[in-house]
Amino acid sequence: MTLPYRDINVQAAPDSYIFSSPSSPNAPALSVDRPTGDIRLGDASLLSGKRVSRVTSIAGILGIIKLRLDKYIIVITKAQPVGRLRGHMVYKVVSTDFLPLRERQIRDPDEDKFLALLKGFIKTAPMYFSYSIDLTSSFQRQSQQDTSSSLWSRTDERFFWNRFIQSDMIDFRTHGGRGQPAPQPGIDPFILPVMFGVLEIIPTTFRGTPLTIVLISRRSRHRAGTRYLTRGLDDEGHAANYNETEQIVVLNDSGSSLGGFAGSNDMQSGTRGGAEGKEVQTLSYVQTRGSVPAYWAEVNTLKYTPKIQVRGIEAALPAAKAHFDEQIRIYGDNYLVNLVNQKGREMRIKKAYEDIVQALVTAPKEHVQADQRTDEKFHTIETAGSKQSQFDRLHYIYFDFHTETKGLQMHRAQLLIDRMHDALIAQQYFRAVDMPASRIDGRLEVRNMQTSVVRTNCMDCLDRTNVVQSMLARWTLDRMFIDCGLMQKGRRFADEDPAFEFMFRNLWADNADTVSNAYSGTGAMKTDLTRLGKRTTGGSLQDGKVAVMRYCKNNFLDGPRQDAFDLFLGAYSPAASNIGSSLVFADRRPVLIQAIPYVAAFSLFFIFVGFFTPRLPGSTVWPLRLFLIFWTIVAAWSLVFIFSNGMLFVGHAPLLPPDSKTLTTNRSTGPSSIRGHGRLKDISKLSARCARIRSWGRLSLDTSVALVRHGILMRKRGRRGSNEGVNARLPHFRLLY
Repeated sequence: MTLPYRDINVQAAPDSYIFSSPSSPNAPALSVDRPTGDIRLGDASLLSGKRVSRVTSIAGILGIIKLRLDKYIIVITKAQPVGRLRGHMVYKVVSTDFLPLRERQIRDPDEDKFLALLKGFIKTAPMYFSYSIDLTSSFQRQSQQDTSSSLWSRTDERFFWNRFIQSDMIDFRTHGGRGQPAPQPGIDPFILPVMFGVLEIIPTTFRGTPLTIVLISRRSRHRAGTRYLTRGLDDEGHAANYNETEQIVVLNDSGSSLGGFAGSNDMQSGTRGGAEGKEVQTLSYVQTRGSVPAYWAEVNTLKYTPKIQVRGIEAALPAAKAHFDEQIRIYGDNYLVNLVNQKGREMRIKKAYEDIVQALVTAPKEHVQADQRTDEKFHTIETAGSKQSQFDRLHYIYFDFHTETKGLQMHRAQLLIDRMHDALIAQQYFRAVDMPASRIDGRLEVRNMQTSVVRTNCMDCLDRTNVVQSMLARWTLDRMFIDCGLMQKGRRFADEDPAFEFMFRNLWADNADTVSNAYSGTGAMKTDLTRLGKRTTGGSLQDGKVAVMRYCKNNFLDGPRQDAFDLFLGAYSPAASNIGSSLVFADRRPVLIQAIPYVAAFSLFFIFVGFFTPRLPGSTVWPLRLFLIFWTIVAAWSLVFIFSNGMLFVGHAPLLPPDSKTLTTNRSTGPSSIRGHGRLKDISKLSARCARIRSWGRLSLDTSVALVRHGILMRKRGRRGSNEGVNARLPHFRLLY
């Protein structure tokens, strides 16, 4: 079993960077040539003889990325210990450094912008790693791994967050490089997998029994991005804002403290032993969340509630099949809990989800349950007979969350748990004990397996989803404690140990905030329910504040955040883009369009000055009134223009990658027409308008299509063109489908 080095020295020479481990002096050193970026392995003693300008100690290599002009090695310069998971030390990335392969003599604005985006993204990203345990896999998946292989090769590629920027080293490991054509296993200790999301380890007690509770939320690197720029599925079946959340309880574990993470007897692995004479038990429960598995989007136009676009179910079916094929293969039966509203703007999303499930399940059987509050309290879809295909393992459960909990009656969300009681009983949870020498190879003796998973979603997979997931975790933790003999059947840990209850609530509220920050840029809503167990007036006011912050950030700041995701995860490659005199981030909108926000700001300033400027004695009032009337008209016109053409002023992501198939046609109407465009039924005309708008530079091709669809620059009759049912965008494009 090959583990990553936890102590690496970097020697910066004029012709290369040399990485070696002081604790493994006989192991080969890694050399990255400057400026070519060629990777080689060599004798550490021979390479260390080069003239070096500086020597630095690092915690690991995050990866290598190529931007527009140069390659950069991203190294972890500081890592903060988080805690021990079954004796394995876990760290959080605190600071990084970029090592350029070239010494640039000139400054390139785009290169500087790329670097600023990446540095800002990495600085705020919650990334975690361990030198001795696979953080990307649940304990159930770890129990089935071949522990003799290297750590990075055992990872779950969905949650191997730095997989793209590790590609150069992984390719060298697999195929070799210049002068070393064979596979190179010697590079394995330099490849450090990193996870993005939430990881909290809390050593605590329950009724005097010591235990460690751990909460891990792993965010998928596929279709990652921001709230309104990534929705639904892509062509490969990857869902937006997909997270796997694992709640872990370790009993009789004496290796959960931070002590011994440096200078211990096991310097390389950082592991410690368990309690003497006691069986160390590991209990784990996994849930998932992800965007509604269809082709849909919400297009930002400065409106508080963007208009929802949903593509035809037939087009989305292959992607949905790919998505659920993977989910069933990994987790078994899937219980699909849908929490969107059954009325209003979210109704179309609910309908699309149900149509997808009905198309996948053999002989679908529907059941609708009503009550005094709503005529569709529950809506379930599952196969009516025996399971004939793998998709018959899908169990759709709709719950009208907002209607049932209206009026701060959040306790009524428990109705969903009661409805799923039998399924949760059959679902089980993972339970295992340490085998002899398990602290060395991580082997577990499995006593019980989790046989299914609950996949929860709302519109954003944030606030309502957080509430339901915490309730499912609470129900399962009660069951774990009863099964382990820590409390009697029928009791709840909330009543048995108030201090543990307080810790549990805050643990899940912190998880909600972190997941929400990564997607929407703000903390979660409804955290008063998670932290306090009830809805409060203060919590409602806090939700209002969060809503305002989300509106501002999602409309004006999400573009750069999305660009940072695309750069780090490889969705956009600066090296593959055309290099010329044009700047990638330049704003080439017409000067009038760029000036209007400034005109509005100046107008409001002059109105403010006019109201608070004292009038001289004996002066007439009409000049001041005319002054105020004029600037009020200018301000009103500017604001009306801005909000009427909001798509021109929202913070788009200029790096969103265009696709040659962007202007696809509706499969039901044939190749020569696009529904909903009125006179613009000819694709060539649509393409021309898109090219015209895209020439402004700030807007990517997908945004240009959206502008055409929303009727901007097509106001001959003084109103926007219809965009219902338009299928002029590929589903995997974030802004539209």
